[in-house]
Amino acid sequence: MIDADSHVAVLMGGWSLEREISLSSGKACAEALRAEGFKVTEIDVERNIATVLEELKPDVCFNALHGPFGEDGCMQGILEVLNIPYTHSGVLSSSMAMDKKIAKKIIASEGVPIAADKIVKRSEAALGHLMVPPYVLKPVADGSSFGIFIIKDMQQPPPGQEILAAGAEDDLMMLEEFVSGKELTCAVLGNRALDVLEIKPQKGHEFYDFDAKYAPGGSQHIIPAEISSNIYQFIQKWTLTAHKALGCRGVSRADFRYDEHRDTLVCLEVNTQPGMTATSLVPEMAERAGWSFNELVRWMVEDASCNR
Repeated sequence: MIDADSHVAVLMGGWSLEREISLSSGKACAEALRAEGFKVTEIDVERNIATVLEELKPDVCFNALHGPFGEDGCMQGILEVLNIPYTHSGVLSSSMAMDKKIAKKIIASEGVPIAADKIVKRSEAALGHLMVPPYVLKPVADGSSFGIFIIKDMQQPPPGQEILAAGAEDDLMMLEEFVSGKELTCAVLGNRALDVLEIKPQKGHEFYDFDAKYAPGGSQHIIPAEISSNIYQFIQKWTLTAHKALGCRGVSRADFRYDEHRDTLVCLEVNTQPGMTATSLVPEMAERAGWSFNELVRWMVEDASCNR
């Protein structure tokens, strides 16, 4: 049983491109858990993490890792083998949600609207238009808006050198129809969809990019989002549908785009381990629902288990 006397290992850092954000998330969560009375050990995850955990023998792991290895089922698999209860989603759901193509196929089969897409190698995407613009080019399995390019029209050739410089030539990339309009997001806490939040990137940010997400003042958050009640309810419904379809556990967050002029709404992705920094969205949505940050983090630890 996980209670206030439990020893919590907070896993953070790692070696993905999202390392710094993970460190911020982990430190914030560790501080909250200490305030709630837990014994907490912060672990900057390296490749010997299994040995570290075997020696430490924590009662539970709070997984604050972001990106590949931490969010894609790998870390979850290690924790299952070690039989240490952990937060967030399990091995299979984490793996499926991290792969944008697989995740989109699964949620679309349950009626969640998605944008048209095509999977290509990075080297192919750098050569020329493989989809009629406007479209978005992004890694199939990465987060925090790393390596995203927006191609607006046929007169704008893909920035080939920049695309190639952002990763390996054989990386799988997703070409996705660009839907203009409002950036909207909604979270699931347990089995409840929270309020919808609108993100307005500030001047200088073309979309909700890395700086807009994490730099102070990079974006304005409006909650509840100022959209029609039926679209609001559809987003809540589809967020919960996507969460269940992928088999997510604990907390997840789904991101949407809504074009009011075309009345087009699409789900872009599902995040199984959303950020928990000072500017992160899930804590803000949870606060709107009456949860303090400390209460949210405590609930996530108390919800932890194996076989997720």
